[in-house]
Amino acid sequence: MLDPGNHQGKFGADYIRVLASAAGLIWSQDDVDLDTVDLCLKLPGRTPRGFSPRIDVQVKTVSTLDTTNGVVNYDGLSHAQFNNLAGPDFTVPRYLFVVHVPRSSTNYADLSTFGLLLRHIGYYVSLSDLSPLPSSRRDRHIRVKLPMSNVLTAESLRGLVLGNIVTPIG
Repeated sequence: MLDPGNHQGKFGADYIRVLASAAGLIWSQDDVDLDTVDLCLKLPGRTPRGFSPRIDVQVKTVSTLDTTNGVVNYDGLSHAQFNNLAGPDFTVPRYLFVVHVPRSSTNYADLSTFGLLLRHIGYYVSLSDLSPLPSSRRDRHIRVKLPMSNVLTAESLRGLVLGNIVTPIG
């Protein structure tokens, strides 16, 4: 059995994989996480954006959702993780995904005659319009605000990959 932290993180990544599958996307994962990319999501073939457009994502999970004025406040990014997501100078667009999961793993999924239910919900944000931080404070965590309107769905995920969704922070 996985320890609670790894179990929660794995469920969050699997939640994204299910949405990617529903969106007709394929996912891949680097064999070593050196640059804060948990999953690469792409749409195979020719598209209006070019051949096989993709995005890179960092997936985080929370069991308690901190919200204020229409935003999710996420305090779990380390300085290095923030800097690996912030700024406009990435060849492949990068996003932070935060998945709100139940406190108890027994509530992650539920099966009924209507289908499979995954709990709870995921949010996304691009940090491309923020600047990386100076290297002097590597021990601190950075608060990121994700608009509650940026809900991860199969449609929004596909839109992110196709570049049809602009995600300013505020």
